Amino acid sequence: MRLGVLDVGSNTVHLLVVDAHRGARPLPAYSHKAELRLAELLDEDGSISPAGVGKLAATVREAMVVAEDKGVEDLLPFATSAVRDAANADHVLERVAAETGVELKVLSGEDEARLTFLAARRWFGWSAGRLLVLDIGGGSLEIAYGIDEQPDAAASLPLGAGRLTASWLPGDPPDPADVRALRRHVRHEIARVVGGFSRLSAPDHVVATSKTFKQLARLGGAPRSAEGPYTQRELVRASLEEWVPKLAAMPAAERAALPGVSEGRAGQLLAGALVAEGAMDLFGVERLEICPWALREGVILRRLDTLSGNGTP
Repeated sequence: MRLGVLDVGSNTVHLLVVDAHRGARPLPAYSHKAELRLAELLDEDGSISPAGVGKLAATVREAMVVAEDKGVEDLLPFATSAVRDAANADHVLERVAAETGVELKVLSGEDEARLTFLAARRWFGWSAGRLLVLDIGGGSLEIAYGIDEQPDAAASLPLGAGRLTASWLPGDPPDPADVRALRRHVRHEIARVVGGFSRLSAPDHVVATSKTFKQLARLGGAPRSAEGPYTQRELVRASLEEWVPKLAAMPAAERAALPGVSEGRAGQLLAGALVAEGAMDLFGVERLEICPWALREGVILRRLDTLSGNGTP
């Protein structure tokens, strides 16, 4: 069957269309993205602004037209931290449903961590042993650990690259004092959950997902995305630590000229790098491997797990 996943994230609204059936690897058929940066469209009270809600509804409506054009049989629409944490989340969901007919399912942070972990487990397989999975989104950082398909521990922290950039790094390039303050904040937040994971056995394999980690790995010399998803890509902490001060000294336009860095994400890259550096340091990770699958694939895999042999629930 042809499935569509509509991911309303903190940075983008992403429709991923795949051809899939139970027991087989989902094959990407089409991808449609629109950058909204909802995490940056907040009023002072933490609500998504009326203009932001209007843009979101229009973007979802456009994605639905694309889904119909591409023959999607089953659409799985969900929203993550930008909508989840908005002060007017109920209003946003009601307006999107009224104007588009799409009822977004709001995933909790723990749901995000668990579904991303499932995707990483299926990608690397049982031979990877105990996995520690890190995922930096626009609004939150997800962490999960386990030896099975369901993690033994999962956490979600409000440390997304877009959220932190908007709240902590107003300058371009940012003020060094702001960078130091954000670094302290990031490490304080991560340190609160490290103990819950450190009581477990050391991971056999550490992996990371998300655009932020992919861009940081590319800066460290990892192969380009054009070389395909099966090419191994790593991020080494020593390399990341060298890049953080360089990124802090650059304006966004200069970061956008770096290998693998997109213009739309360049402004958030420093905040994402500080989160990645803090997580790798506090969890004692010297190197990690980039996983091509993440939350969207986890949602698809979970849906396929619920299908019977004839493609029905």
